[in-house]
Amino acid sequence: MKHFFLFLLLTSSVLLSSCTTISNWFYDEEELEIRRLKPIEAQFTPTEVWSVDLGAGIGKFYSKLGPAVAYDKVFAANRQGNVSAFEQATGKEIWSKDFATYDEQGLTSGIKKLWSNGLSAKIAGGLSVAYETVFFGTENGEVIALDANTGEQKWITTVKGEVLAAPAIEAGIVLINTGSGFIFALNADSGEEVWSTEADVPPLSLRGVSSPAAVNGGAIIGTATGKLIVNILETGQTAWEQVISAATGVTELERIVDIDSEPLVAAGNVYVISYDGTLAAVELRTGRVIWKREYKSYRRLSLSGSTLYLVDVNSNLYALDSRNGVELWSQGALKERLLTGVTPVGNYLVAGDKYGYLHWFDQADGKIVARLEVGDDDEDESIYHSPVVDGDTLYTQTRDGKLVAIKTP
Repeated sequence: MKHFFLFLLLTSSVLLSSCTTISNWFYDEEELEIRRLKPIEAQFTPTEVWSVDLGAGIGKFYSKLGPAVAYDKVFAANRQGNVSAFEQATGKEIWSKDFATYDEQGLTSGIKKLWSNGLSAKIAGGLSVAYETVFFGTENGEVIALDANTGEQKWITTVKGEVLAAPAIEAGIVLINTGSGFIFALNADSGEEVWSTEADVPPLSLRGVSSPAAVNGGAIIGTATGKLIVNILETGQTAWEQVISAATGVTELERIVDIDSEPLVAAGNVYVISYDGTLAAVELRTGRVIWKREYKSYRRLSLSGSTLYLVDVNSNLYALDSRNGVELWSQGALKERLLTGVTPVGNYLVAGDKYGYLHWFDQADGKIVARLEVGDDDEDESIYHSPVVDGDTLYTQTRDGKLVAIKTP
């Protein structure tokens, strides 16, 4: 019997060793090198406060779907159609609504969810919260408003085009940018169209669109043709437009110049970046270009003090002086890990990656000072959207539908 147990122990050891080897067969040396994180001198340990399962995530689909924080609540949705509100402190569910479509038999039976998740609502554009209302859109061209306290539907409107970015809300207007090139301004109380305008869409462009910004009476939008456009929010009349990046390649692929991240407005300037390699600071009032630099990105820009932060297409992180575009430092230790845009929290910056890790960087020099595994080193549990921060707590969502609250000491 003693020899039998020894045999089992040795066999198990060999099998476990073999599994590790087999799992590595799925990745070449380059992929293994990307997955392999170098040791860091951690300055603190982030703490997971709570986590909830949203029931589903976004799968392999492109999405800008991320949580929103307001009124002591965290609002989150999945692509399938569930929209929920949670207590910010505890993660306890306050309400949940399902916008998936079910057949008549499933609806009348009362037990529809026992065998079907329904037809996906295709929520993709992210949530925005204002006026005690949650606003979001779908790839089916629907824009929906829910009561932030109860989840009850206030209105639903159909627009011409996929809603792939979160709405912007200002002065009673809900601003929607669509994949078809149409920009819609809707009344925040009723969902009725106030005005609409159309921008050119090239034959080939990135899947996403720029989230609009609504500031100081202006509707600010980056386009797939590399332009920054400002319309008067009340009327839709164009105040000015500025070419940030012009298509110069021979093939349609080379001519992609999309502005795919939300314009960042601060201190009277608009900061915007294009996929083909132009970062620009533009005067909001006149459209005059203050400075331009060469960086490629489709990730969200962020600002802390006078320092501008960006993550490029290769997952390099840069800090620049927002006043003149001078590069202050760069961080390239996480190349090819599909970093999200960074979010300032305290004296740090936080970004997620495609392997389910969150990374904290020192704002002063870009040094990695902490990390936390939220997913399970699996691309199905990757973090694909910039974390949302409120105080010293950040909220992030994974591809498989895990919503997590994490505190930075």
